[in-house]
Amino acid sequence: MLDRRKFLSTTALAAAALATPAVLRAQENRLVINSFGGAYEEIHRRLVITPFEQMTGAKVEVVTAYSADMLAQLRAQKDAPQFDVAHFSGGLETQAAIEGLLAPIDPAELPNAADLYDFARAGLSKGVGPTYSTAVIGLLYDTGKVTPAPSSWNDLLREGLGEHVLLTDAASNTYGMLGLLMMNRVAGGTLDDIGPGLDFARRLLEAGAIVVSKSPEIQQNFAQGVAWLAAYAQDYAYTLTKAGLPVRFSQPEEGAAMAPITVNLVAGRPNRELALKFIDFSIRPEAAAGWAEALRYTPTNRKVQLAPDVAEQVVHGEAAIARLVQFDPLVIAEKRAGWNEQWKRLLAR
Repeated sequence: MLDRRKFLSTTALAAAALATPAVLRAQENRLVINSFGGAYEEIHRRLVITPFEQMTGAKVEVVTAYSADMLAQLRAQKDAPQFDVAHFSGGLETQAAIEGLLAPIDPAELPNAADLYDFARAGLSKGVGPTYSTAVIGLLYDTGKVTPAPSSWNDLLREGLGEHVLLTDAASNTYGMLGLLMMNRVAGGTLDDIGPGLDFARRLLEAGAIVVSKSPEIQQNFAQGVAWLAAYAQDYAYTLTKAGLPVRFSQPEEGAAMAPITVNLVAGRPNRELALKFIDFSIRPEAAAGWAEALRYTPTNRKVQLAPDVAEQVVHGEAAIARLVQFDPLVIAEKRAGWNEQWKRLLAR
């Protein structure tokens, strides 16, 4: 007589064997990705996720996870990753690639990669996915107060502006740090020496510049007429414009800093082909134009066509893209704690 336990075990194995093809087919037609929540995720669904599902018949499961949390989850899941595609901002994709959490991509696997600017596809062979859009940090100004319009980072020191200049805390705000690094670059500093940038900021503070920590404080200061000129992001200038404020963005002649947003292939997952299709779909010109229209992020696809009102508010095109500056995220990560302390000492004085 067949032992009951052996019977149950044999039955379970047989059922599993029969179910495996169906399970595998379901897995092959399903992706797990992260997005950044809120309004961003709603736009992400409209521009990329839902159209991709409609085009392929695949199911895309979206988990809300910001960059630092995404990196932490990939590290925790390294031996059995649960995500197929990971989105990052702030440069954390470079660290993830170094740790082997992301898979290299052959540019030939992404037909739309040929249309990307060089910086947006430079890391593919190292595991850094393509940049599908980027925030740009330059100068925000009140069009009724700052004339002529600012064209240089040195305009922050323009006589008569003094107490109407606004800086964002470099220790707690990524855009604030990128703004400081641009001032440092213009003043002759490097990532090995941010002394010139701190001296630049010191001169601004001595002239009466104010420092805020969060973006809503920027809007408040512009709305109250306190701030006329600020070092911050292009997309936030659009936020202020939508709020009815006469604020525009200027890309200084010395360049503006990039804060790239990337879409990456997670290593060790079985459905690489579908994930690559999603990544390629994410970098097509229609999606890039959509991000520019919705949030005023700079597109990274050369074939993007922007409506005139969007083009006026977004850094775009070969010449403008050539003036964007991308600081090494690994150096920033290594030196950030020390920079934060130097910045805090400057404010304390």
